[in-house]
Amino acid sequence: MSAAVKYTLGRIGLFVAVVAALWLVEMNIFLKLMLALAFSAALSFFLLKGWRDEMAEEMAVAAERRRAEKERLRSALAGEDQDPETPGPSN
Repeated sequence: MSAAVKYTLGRIGLFVAVVAALWLVEMNIFLKLMLALAFSAALSFFLLKGWRDEMAEEMAVAAERRRAEKERLRSALAGEDQDPETPGPSN
């Protein structure tokens, strides 16, 4: 399972757990949801640090791979990426 999926499910799980804990408290439902959002965000900052770092690393690797592929395609389109053994287009 990818780190982004794990992190997202962790965030949703924390939110649901906090909403369930606040469900017993008498207050407006919108206030409960807003408090649950704030508390789950704060908890995820500490509890899900490993998954967040893992997701950030995955995203950085993917961005580097896309950048390298983009550069490779640019040089191929410019004609700079031809091997000496591979003949180019004939005139």
